[in-house]
Amino acid sequence: MSSAFVKEEDYQPLKEVAPNMASLLIYLKRENCYPVYELHTRFSQKHELEVHEMSDGLGYAINQDQQWQVVLD
Repeated sequence: MSSAFVKEEDYQPLKEVAPNMASLLIYLKRENCYPVYELHTRFSQKHELEVHEMSDGLGYAINQDQQWQVVLD
């Protein structure tokens, strides 16, 4: 049986991750099956948010609702 199957109760959407870097790193490690780290932080004028560029190739920011979101600029 493949380990790719995830029990429904184990799934956690990104928006439910606590709005702090430690929680994001734990979430990304679990989702990617390898450690992810922050490369740098920048300010997105388009979204008016602080964006954390991560080693998985995506940028993450905390929105006005205090939820993580992926930022694509």
